[in-house]
Amino acid sequence: MDAGGYAQAAQALHKSQSSVTYAVQKLESLLGVKAFKVVGRKARLTAGGEVLYRRAKALLEEASALEGAAASLASGWESELRLAVDIIFPTWLLLQCMARFGEEQPQIRIELYESVISGTEEALVQRRVDLAITPHVPAGFAGDSLMRLRFIPVAHPDHALHRLGRELTLQDLRRHRHLIIRDTGSQRRSGSWVGAEQSWTVSQKATSIHAAGSGSGFAWFPEDTIRGELERGELKPLPMREGRERWGELYLVFADRDYAGPGALRMAEIIKAQVAEQCLRLKPPPAVR
Repeated sequence: MDAGGYAQAAQALHKSQSSVTYAVQKLESLLGVKAFKVVGRKARLTAGGEVLYRRAKALLEEASALEGAAASLASGWESELRLAVDIIFPTWLLLQCMARFGEEQPQIRIELYESVISGTEEALVQRRVDLAITPHVPAGFAGDSLMRLRFIPVAHPDHALHRLGRELTLQDLRRHRHLIIRDTGSQRRSGSWVGAEQSWTVSQKATSIHAAGSGSGFAWFPEDTIRGELERGELKPLPMREGRERWGELYLVFADRDYAGPGALRMAEIIKAQVAEQCLRLKPPPAVR
C-alpha cells in the first residue's frame, strides 16, 4: 500500500518481487479476502483490503509502542525526552521547567520542538514526541488544561495606528501590515486572519516581536511574552473598539499516556507545578491610555 506496487515494496523490503507476491497471496488465502487489485502497474487496496490495512496499521503501531515501553521499563529511565511546545507558551517558564528536570535527571537528553499551530498537533499524531503543550488537543487524544493566555494587539507607540488618536476597528487594521508567525505544520494555515492588505510571515516569535517594536507592523501577542517591551514603552496596546483581548487555552498532552516513561511523567509533573506556581504571580498589562 505505502510503496505503491509489488516491485517497489520488494525494493523497500530488500526482498525479491516473487517473494512479496507470494506472501500477499498467502495472506489473502489464509484470510479468505481479496486485499489487492492491480490497476495498471500499481497495486490498489480493495474495500476489504482498506479495512485490513487500517487494522493492521493500528496493531503495528500498538506493537511498536509496546516494544518502546518495554525498552524504557528495562532501562529504568528514558535516554531521551522529546517535547513539542507551542511558541505561545512563555519561553522563560519552559526553560525553568527544563532546568528543574535537568537538575533531577541530567543524564536524560531533551529534544525540544518549538512549534506553531498545527505543527504541535502533527508531532503528537505522528508520535514524534512524548509530551506536548498545545492550544488544540487532536482527535483521539486527551489533554489536561494547563493555563489560559491573554492575547493583546500591540504596535510601537509611534505606529500610524496609534497616531489616529481614537478607538480602532478591524477596518483600520486591514490597512496596515500584520505580523504573523508561520505555522510549522505540513498543512500550513497562513495569511492574515484579520484580512490585512499587507503581512509579513516570519518563523520565530522573537523576530515578530522585534519587527513590531521597530514599527514594522502590528500583531497579537500573549501579554506575558511582551511584558518587558510593554514596560519599556517599546510596544503599546492598540485601543481597539472591539477585540481588545483574545484568550487562548494551553493543554498538556501525552502522545501515549499508557506507555509514557518515568521521564515524561516527571516532566509533566514539573510543568504543572511550575505553571501553577508562576501563574499566581502574573500581573495584568499596563492600562491603555
